[in-house]
Amino acid sequence: MRLKIGIACYPTYGGSGAVATELGLELARRGHEVHFMSYASPFRLTGFQDRVYFHEVEMEDYPLIEHPPYTLALAVAIHDVGRERGLDLVHVHYAIPHATSAWIAGEMAEGARPRIVTTLHGTDITLVGQHPSFRSITRFSILKSDGLTAVSNYLRDETERSFKVPEGRIRVIPNFIDTNRYRRDPNPAHRAKLAPAGEKIVMHVSNFRGVKRVEDIVEIFARTAARVPARLVMVGDGPDRPRAHQRAEALGLLERVVFLGKHTLVEELLPCADLFLLPSESESFGLAALEAMACGTPVVASRVGGVPEVVENGESGYLLRPGDVDGMSEAAVEILSSPDLWRRMSQKGRQIAEDKFSASAIVGRYESYYEEILSGAGK
Repeated sequence: MRLKIGIACYPTYGGSGAVATELGLELARRGHEVHFMSYASPFRLTGFQDRVYFHEVEMEDYPLIEHPPYTLALAVAIHDVGRERGLDLVHVHYAIPHATSAWIAGEMAEGARPRIVTTLHGTDITLVGQHPSFRSITRFSILKSDGLTAVSNYLRDETERSFKVPEGRIRVIPNFIDTNRYRRDPNPAHRAKLAPAGEKIVMHVSNFRGVKRVEDIVEIFARTAARVPARLVMVGDGPDRPRAHQRAEALGLLERVVFLGKHTLVEELLPCADLFLLPSESESFGLAALEAMACGTPVVASRVGGVPEVVENGESGYLLRPGDVDGMSEAAVEILSSPDLWRRMSQKGRQIAEDKFSASAIVGRYESYYEEILSGAGK
């Protein structure tokens, strides 16, 4: 069955936008017609691809309206694209505001409307959706969706508990990656620039928000580098980047820490890493850890949320409690100091990524779920 699918997502850096874009591109390669809708082109939507379209959500500034109503503008865009292009379904990523906008668009439709599939990614449930200003509309939008998916068992259970969603309504379909792009094929020139003296490379990739505990990363690296020659490469940007920079300066590590900023092609950097750190306070899945594993990089991460569903403790890395800087440092030193352990964890991480989280293993599950929803069997 060839479908016409609308996708609404945030276009900026982050797991939900990355997975939404990659899903749309994979669906187009499988013959479906895909229409992205957002206020800007998703950051991973680059170059031309057949059967892929982007519709920019435009808003007009008006003096009376202090805050432009993006939710309503997106609803109009979903409605218009659905009517003009004959969409079969709209797949929205992140409950607020996308699921709300899709429901409004459906109410505007005259006659048949596209079915709505909502994928829950994490902070839309654990943070934004919990705020008193959004809790009731989040639950309403979730329950009005024709289909619901979550990226981990943890997130499904948290949604059922927090928003009283009936058991069985949410289908778990994990995040995925293109294992042909994410692989252990380091560029010698990149590695030489990142670690000119041949040191071990410790890496972190994120949006540098408080939940990522980026100051802990600097602390872990300080203890690790005292015992193993290493350099820390920090990829990404966000509100806590200055804090990480200040901590590195206070510890006298600025010459050994590289802040690269935002980088769209992290698959060029991760294969150069010898270790990936993810000491987050919370993670609904841990996409960055999966990308590192696919590149053969062992992971030291927090045992929180959906991370244990991705990183197998003692096999593809180590999991410890959030804030355990000493324990994570010991784990990092152990991995970096033992070539045999590093090789075993590198190979196991790659195997997990290929077997459980590749595009070929996951995208077909979305296609089957779409057909189930369209047949009316989803609820």
